[in-house]
Amino acid sequence: MSAQFGRLITAMVTPMHEDGTVDIELTGVLAKALIDAGTESIVSTGSTGEAAALTDEETISVWKATKDAVGPNVAVIAGSTSNNHRRSIELTREAEKIGLDGILLTAPAYSKPPQSGLIKHFTSIAESTLLPCMLYNIPGRAAINISTETILELANISNIVGVKEASNDMAQIGQLIDRSPEGFLVWSGNDTDTLMVMAMGGYGVVSVAGHIVSPQIKRQIDASLAGKTDEAAGIHHELMPLIDALFIESNPIPVKYACAKAGISVGEARLPLMPLSEGAVEILDRELDRHSLTLG
Repeated sequence: MSAQFGRLITAMVTPMHEDGTVDIELTGVLAKALIDAGTESIVSTGSTGEAAALTDEETISVWKATKDAVGPNVAVIAGSTSNNHRRSIELTREAEKIGLDGILLTAPAYSKPPQSGLIKHFTSIAESTLLPCMLYNIPGRAAINISTETILELANISNIVGVKEASNDMAQIGQLIDRSPEGFLVWSGNDTDTLMVMAMGGYGVVSVAGHIVSPQIKRQIDASLAGKTDEAAGIHHELMPLIDALFIESNPIPVKYACAKAGISVGEARLPLMPLSEGAVEILDRELDRHSLTLG
């Protein structure tokens, strides 16, 4: 039986050596540190984990190291899907074979398929595995929105259990929460949106900021669940400048820098991404210095 997806899920970066190769040992160290700091589940090799820059062999090695580090009671969700349909199925089956707990069904970038293509693509991948699957709607990277009606149709597939919603469209997210079948969960896909998504009845967040401020995010989620709106809003407002700084340049460039500041140096992102620029360093340092960081 797979571990359950948590309310606070961190989309984990992939650590790299100085020569740009994947640091498998540090991958396990980082995964364990995230759980110790309050993260409940991990997305491995999503967009924050530089999935597009990894070989299949590297991807599988990262999954294994992550799962070995966190153990059977913590869900590791595989970023196994792309616009390559056959490869998505092959990697999904491999993720199940090696003992991962879930699959991230990411909107395919570059291809810009019609909604009917999205339905067939995701349905076929979900049917290839017994693992629970989380849809991932991210128009900013995929150049296409998974529509409300498409998500609701896919929600009828037994092992598609929820969606990571990063559309920034509060009307769409609200409709999904209101109209979804029982048991289908909606996670905020943006740290900026967690307060609003939770207020509308969302389940939690798949976070980038969870690398360094997971206790604060957990307190915000708990306050929302307890109906303590003022407390949740206060934490949101306190974290917002830091969250904005974590996206001052393309993710995961800033959060990789932040991890080093917080105690675990995870290396730089692979080309075509670059190290954090000097101007961005100054802005991010200022925000990092204002917070209690929990990694490492």
